[in-house]
Amino acid sequence: MTHDLIINFTPTGMIPTKDMTPHVPLSVAEIVEDVHQASEIGITMAHLHARDAYTGAPTYKKEVYAKIVEGIRKYAPELVICLSLSGRDFSEIDKRCEPLMLEGHLKPDMGSLTLSSLNFNKTASVNAPDTVVSLATIMKEKGIVPELEAFDIGMINYAKYLERKQIIQAPYYFNLLFGNIACSQANLLHSGVMVNDLPKDSLWSLAGIGNAQLKMNSLSIAVGGGVRVGIEDNIWYDAARTKLATNADLLNRVHLIANANGRSVMSSKDFRVKMHLESGFGKYGRSFK
Repeated sequence: MTHDLIINFTPTGMIPTKDMTPHVPLSVAEIVEDVHQASEIGITMAHLHARDAYTGAPTYKKEVYAKIVEGIRKYAPELVICLSLSGRDFSEIDKRCEPLMLEGHLKPDMGSLTLSSLNFNKTASVNAPDTVVSLATIMKEKGIVPELEAFDIGMINYAKYLERKQIIQAPYYFNLLFGNIACSQANLLHSGVMVNDLPKDSLWSLAGIGNAQLKMNSLSIAVGGGVRVGIEDNIWYDAARTKLATNADLLNRVHLIANANGRSVMSSKDFRVKMHLESGFGKYGRSFK
C-alpha cells in the first residue's frame, strides 16, 4: 500500500487492568472519552472491547457495546467502528456473535475475526474452524465486514480458503500481529512474507505485541502500510518500561513518525469508500448495492 496511513485505534483490549496501568479505559465513559480524544488527534477506525461495569472483566454483552457505540457516534458519526468478537474468554458462538446483533445507528461497521486458534503467554484464543466460518457467515448476512486478524502465515492461507468458499468477500482489511510468543515474530522476514501472501484487494496494518508495537508501527509507516496502535497491545511508552503510556501518547507518537515519513492519516470517509462501507451518519456496515 502507498496511500494514506490507516490508524486502527485499540484503546482497551482484554488484558490491561487498572492495577497494571491507570490509563487503560474500562468504563463506557472512559472508552468513549479516549476514542473522542483519539478522533481529535486523528484516527481512521476504532477496534473496541467492552468491560463489565462491576468487575472490569471482558464482556460480550451487546448492551454494553451499544452504550459505547452510541456514545462515540454522538460526536463521530463517520468513524469506522469495529467490535471485538474475541475467543480468548468466550468460546460459545452465541456469545461470540452477540455484538453483531446491534442494528440501526448502533450497528458496527466491522467485527474482528481471528482466523485460527493460538496460544498467548498464559491463555489460549480458541477459534475452531466452525466458529470462524459461523462468525464470517453471520457478518456476511448482516453486511458487517470482518476485520481479519492474522498472527501467522497459516491464518492468511485460511482467509484464502474462506475466499474460495465465498464466505468472505473483497475488499479485505487485515491486522497482521507480530511478537506473540507462539506466532510470527517482529522482524522483516516474517512481516514481509505475510504481507506478500495477502489476497488481492487487501488493505493491511501491522501491529506489535508489547515492545514490538513501536517497531512494527514504524516499519509499516515507512513501507506504506497502516498501523494498529493502543494500550490493548502495549501499556508502556518506552522499551525500558519506565513510563506507562496513555492512548494519546501512543497516537501522538505515530503521528510524529507519519509526518516524518510524509504520510497523511486516512480519513474514515476514504476508508469507507475503499472498503465498500456505508457512508456513516446513521448508515453503517457494508453496502449491499
